[in-house]
Amino acid sequence: MGHVITVANQKGGVGKTTTVTNLGVYLAAYGKRVLIVDVDPQSNATSTFTSSKDLPMHIYHCLVGNVHPAEIVRPTGLFSLDIMPAHTDLAGATIELVNMDNREFRLQNIVNKLRHNYDFILIDCPPSLALLTLNGIVAADYILIPVQTEYYALEGLSQLLNSVNLVKDNLGCDIKILGALCTMHDKRNRFSREILKDIRHSFPGYVFEVIIPRNISLAEAPGYGRTIYQHDPGSIGANAYRQLAKEVINRLG
Repeated sequence: MGHVITVANQKGGVGKTTTVTNLGVYLAAYGKRVLIVDVDPQSNATSTFTSSKDLPMHIYHCLVGNVHPAEIVRPTGLFSLDIMPAHTDLAGATIELVNMDNREFRLQNIVNKLRHNYDFILIDCPPSLALLTLNGIVAADYILIPVQTEYYALEGLSQLLNSVNLVKDNLGCDIKILGALCTMHDKRNRFSREILKDIRHSFPGYVFEVIIPRNISLAEAPGYGRTIYQHDPGSIGANAYRQLAKEVINRLG
């Protein structure tokens, strides 16, 4: 049974999708079978591997319809890395899900039909705490929280941890925090270094050892529809995600 890791933060621009796509490709490079599940209507993770315009079906058809998820999964052509793509149609799914039975568990049911095929399933959520993100949290075994080393980082991390605890208490889910991942870190900036120190001090045991640096190659790669592995495998950004994959494997196997 594969490990299901949801990458979530209600704040946008923290490196959520960058983490999903690049962690995914490096886990696969280490021989793991990996599925990326994109439940963000912006479908940026999907765009890294394929054009959402060319997709006859996508995860929307599983969430609000009765399409089996195996019909949606597509290979990326990179190792044993697959993706369950998203589409802008997902923006309307939140409204449609509201009146459905077990609306918080729709994604969990989808993932459970596939997890025996993979070592890792990575879920990319929208930058909010609305119903799609709630589905991502409920479906998870573990939550990975990207946190930019900037002002308000601690507040956002605390809010998400509180939300996870509410889900555990009210929906009976057994969810663990895999860790907070510090992203877009500029070690030359004194304020950024202080925020990193504060995060480690405030959440001992929750913070990954690896730090994702601010790196031009990481910023460029999505514009070319590539992971950092494809775009600039020798960059410091690529090395950081390679090390993150090792750390995740060491923690979970």
